[in-house]
Amino acid sequence: MLLEQYPDSGFCWKALGLSLQAQGKDALPALQKAAQLLPDDAEAHNNLGNAQKDLGQLDAAIASYRRALMINPDYALAHNNLGAVLEDLGQLDAAVASYRRALSIEPNFIEAYNNLGNALIDLGQLDSAVACYHQVLKIAPHLAEAHSNLGAALQALGRLDEAVNSLRQALEIKPDYAIAHNNMGNALRELGQLEAAVVSFRRAIEIQPNYADAHNNLGVALQALGRFDDAVASYRRALEIDPNDAEAYNNLGYAWRSLGKFDGAVACFHKALEIKTDYVEAYNNLGLVLQEIGQLDGALACYRRAIEINPDYAEAHNNLGNALKDIGQLDDAIASFGRALAIKPDFAMAHSNLLFALNYSASHAPSYCLEAARQYGQMVSKKVSERFSTWQCATKPERLRVGLVSGDLRKHPVGYFLENLLALLDPGSVELIAYPTYHQTDELTARIQPYFSAWKPLLGLNDEAAAHLIHADGVHVLLDLSGHTAKNRLPVFAWKPAPVQASWLGYFATTGVVEMDYYLADEVSVPVAQREHFTESVWYLPDTRWCFTPPDVDLPVASLPAMKNGYLTFGCFQNLAKVGNAVLMVWAAILVALPMARLRWQCKQFGDPAVVAQCVERLQRYGVDPARVTLHGLASRIDYLAAHAEVDAILDTFPFTGGTTTCEALWMGVPTISLAGDTLVARQGASLLTAAGLPDWVATSEAEYVEKAISLTSDLSKLANLRAGLRARVLASPIYDAPRFARNLEAALWAMWQARK
Repeated sequence: MLLEQYPDSGFCWKALGLSLQAQGKDALPALQKAAQLLPDDAEAHNNLGNAQKDLGQLDAAIASYRRALMINPDYALAHNNLGAVLEDLGQLDAAVASYRRALSIEPNFIEAYNNLGNALIDLGQLDSAVACYHQVLKIAPHLAEAHSNLGAALQALGRLDEAVNSLRQALEIKPDYAIAHNNMGNALRELGQLEAAVVSFRRAIEIQPNYADAHNNLGVALQALGRFDDAVASYRRALEIDPNDAEAYNNLGYAWRSLGKFDGAVACFHKALEIKTDYVEAYNNLGLVLQEIGQLDGALACYRRAIEINPDYAEAHNNLGNALKDIGQLDDAIASFGRALAIKPDFAMAHSNLLFALNYSASHAPSYCLEAARQYGQMVSKKVSERFSTWQCATKPERLRVGLVSGDLRKHPVGYFLENLLALLDPGSVELIAYPTYHQTDELTARIQPYFSAWKPLLGLNDEAAAHLIHADGVHVLLDLSGHTAKNRLPVFAWKPAPVQASWLGYFATTGVVEMDYYLADEVSVPVAQREHFTESVWYLPDTRWCFTPPDVDLPVASLPAMKNGYLTFGCFQNLAKVGNAVLMVWAAILVALPMARLRWQCKQFGDPAVVAQCVERLQRYGVDPARVTLHGLASRIDYLAAHAEVDAILDTFPFTGGTTTCEALWMGVPTISLAGDTLVARQGASLLTAAGLPDWVATSEAEYVEKAISLTSDLSKLANLRAGLRARVLASPIYDAPRFARNLEAALWAMWQARK
């Protein structure tokens, strides 16, 4: 009506625009008309900016807000609105300046304080953000949004208990506040309270079904609980709501990888990178998948791209180190782990990977490795708020309660060593509790699970929560079966959840953890003079520290291939990382001395043609004709075992000698030539061969290694006879005699308990 009477009234057009805006209708034409008719009305230009912002016309909105501020430089609302658009465009420093200008004009401007806090969080200025929210709460103590934002900032600072308290206050004020429920879920997840986090995320979604972030965060919590299929469903729902959510694609890819669906994982990471081309986490995760499927060159490129984008991305340096180790570039791998730790000194897994890699290196003395392990132990001990000094287990038990912490209770060398043993431990003497640290299970898992009185995965529990779980179970002796290998939970041991703690089976050096009481070994693998290489007390088992389970396959021992081939075939089934230059030099010397001999080398890295080409070049560099060497990639276990029919003798690696591969080769009738060094990992081959009754196959120098390779294979009739009887011989030896080993281990567990301080 008024517009009909006053069509050129800017005030009428402004009123109409604001009315339409309040009704959720298109107000842009009316507000444009108002600004045109009222060129010096700051409010008209501010209102126009709001309409343009709502329609996504951000550059136009900025121009309108700036026009308003040219008219009225002290227009606090326009400064705040300009800051919001600049923040949406990622211009955070400029946004902060606008918010601060608004507050200098209007010191109690609550919305500007909130917005300033949010921008400061995005800039990583968390303490300043917290101060902003506290200022808001001084002005408006019952503002739920401010409590929720404060909780998010405190969470980002790692002040998780305070964060939860702030978020609870927000929800007391506003119980149906979906953002606060989502923030609560994030804080609870970081506290390790994953089930409670799931409840919070589900509540946020119940209130706001199309809350994409909550669906994505729910997926992260479910994934941490090992519920990967449920996580996939959550990520997919997040992507239905927001198809351009790069983070959800990245998370979905990670879940697919965990489920072994590598093609789907690769596709998701590529999609995330299409949306966000500088997404370092997606490059890193893509590298992990490519590494897992044997595309090592691609993995290296991904990690290097992530580091190029963010040189301080410790996780990418760590993963680059693992990939470099896998292709045998040990010095570069060790340097990468060092860079990861320089960026993030408390990065426990990077420190574990560094220690693991040092086992491959002949250029680092045992004293150096020991000191590096001590540093790890000091680092994890510092994270413990209060270690246990009293325990809930019986002091005079009729049977020992023994906990096993491992990520490898499945088809894995640790599983192969455990299976027969578990069946023969006396349940009247020892009660077993499993604490798996990895979600993957298989038929071996199903076979061994009945030997445990309880199966309590540590997935989703932080170190403190895991330690409290073990402590509450009243465990007498807690065994670490991982050491510094993947999926280890060594930091849990720093809490001392059990009165006696020991490392055994899955690793081949000291853990460095002060709270680890014992390391189980035998006197061949750790001579008395070398006990000083351990922070733990070395507890000796008779005969051997290992007892292998015969492979559950019907494969007879083949006749000696040299008899029909007319030449010797040496074999190696060790990873490329174990074959350093010194090993190649020795192998080359053997092949030179035996010009008809061949080498068959098989490892997973040879699935990558680029790696094969690099290896061929290395062999040529040491004078080995590639025509005399066959390189084979990863095979199934039965095909790998069957490949021993093509091999007359195994050439062990050094200083990282074989363990599982040596046991399996002996079972297939193939002896191993091993070089004994001055560390456990360099002597495990000697230990196994001695226990198998083959001490003459152990060399003490590189020259003797070459001599034994020549002399022990020179008499083919003798070698054929050894092969024919070797399986029966080793099955009767300590390394396969599970009843004997079970009694030895039981005695050791009881003796360690009785010797406790």
